Amino acid sequence: AHFRLLCSLLIPALFLSGILCVCFVVLLWGIRLWIQQRKKQLISAGKDGKRPLLVAFFHPYCNAGGGGERVLWCAIRTLQKKYGNITCVVYTGDKDATAEEIVEGAFRRFNIKLTHPVKFVFLENRYLVEASLYPHFTLLGQSLGSVFLGWEALLKCVPDIYIDSMGYAFTLPLFKYLGGCCVGCYVHYPTISTDMLSVVRNQDTRFNNAAFITNSPLFSKFKLAYYYFFALMYGLVGSCSDVIMVNSSWTLNHILSLWRAGACTSVVYPPCDVQTFLDIPVEEEKSTTEYSIVSVSQFRPEKDHPLQIRAFAKLLKEKKLVQQPSLKLILIGGCRNQQDEERVKNLKRLCEDLGVSKNVAFRINVPFEELKRHLAEATIGLHTMWNEHFGIGVVECMAAGTVILAHNSGGPKLDIVVPYEGCITGFLAENEDNYADMMAYILTLSPEKRLEIRENARRSVHRFSDQHFEETFLLSVEPLFK
Repeated sequence: AHFRLLCSLLIPALFLSGILCVCFVVLLWGIRLWIQQRKKQLISAGKDGKRPLLVAFFHPYCNAGGGGERVLWCAIRTLQKKYGNITCVVYTGDKDATAEEIVEGAFRRFNIKLTHPVKFVFLENRYLVEASLYPHFTLLGQSLGSVFLGWEALLKCVPDIYIDSMGYAFTLPLFKYLGGCCVGCYVHYPTISTDMLSVVRNQDTRFNNAAFITNSPLFSKFKLAYYYFFALMYGLVGSCSDVIMVNSSWTLNHILSLWRAGACTSVVYPPCDVQTFLDIPVEEEKSTTEYSIVSVSQFRPEKDHPLQIRAFAKLLKEKKLVQQPSLKLILIGGCRNQQDEERVKNLKRLCEDLGVSKNVAFRINVPFEELKRHLAEATIGLHTMWNEHFGIGVVECMAAGTVILAHNSGGPKLDIVVPYEGCITGFLAENEDNYADMMAYILTLSPEKRLEIRENARRSVHRFSDQHFEETFLLSVEPLFK
């Protein structure tokens, strides 16, 4: 009797779920056909009667002026040079700027001149991917928000080739299965990494792991389950990409373990404007009584400026140098908003508390020429971010001829501050004491020895040039154009 009752409930349930699945597939197929119809209506043929190939980049913050934007504009310039009959499209939420202003900004900030016009598709709902909108379950919120933003983009313009250049992997299946596009992506940073899983598993307190979660085994288990679920979803959406480009060995390791799509994954180092910095002449040091230590990075929490200030204070206080030269720490960086400005105020307060205000200078949103001058005069280039995925600032410091002291993790450790032709190119450190000791060590080296290290570093950075990026980028995206 029980078995009969179970069958009488189970068979209709299975039948119903089967019907629902078929309806869902038919609905998706209908949407796909409708989108293809829209595509035909929206696109007109070119002068020669052939319709240009539409290559779209999803980059909601294309006017931001960071390393990710340099990759975007270099990628567009590279494609325009290589392929004749294409139109490049950028999906952006920068409604406060005109198309001309955005292109002009790319030239002013990065010295990148595009050979053909770019079509901009302005998105209304960029707020959906803002972290501030999701105080809890931020990763999930932003990812779902990106799907809605991607849907808006797809309705406004259906491309032939879609490239996510900002890390919104959840848009990939949307464009592939509903838009019928060939899809690729350039990953600067995995949305979730195996490091994040281990931070929660070990009940460690970091930027993204609050103390109340760390202190509660129940909350930690729940957060771990949420992270594993998210990692699984992230792996599924990422693996549907036809071409995957990553910016460093560190990112490669994470993407291979999460997306498991090794056959179509390759490392394409981001293009750093190394030539501009290599043009700075490297000379023997003139003064041995005055040294400057320069840090170049946006004023964001993960860049860990407090570590730089505390290590510098330790260097001054503990008289680690036998001859005490005049030392200056110069923090150069961009402020994006009110929060960043607040952060700078707190850093200035920290300098006062540690009694080093006279020796620390802040240079906010400086023009490029001033940045070059500071780097040309500096002895040490300083970088302190834990697990920086690549580190364009580190490359720039090395190209400009400073002795680099970077964090012993991520891109600097695996790709950048590595021996070149068997010669040392810079130094790595992990904590306050390490950094203070290494700065003291670099300053006690002879000027000749420092010059040798600086020249090794400069020779090593050619593999991060625009030209090298162009070659590796074109090789990687070739399957999308077949």
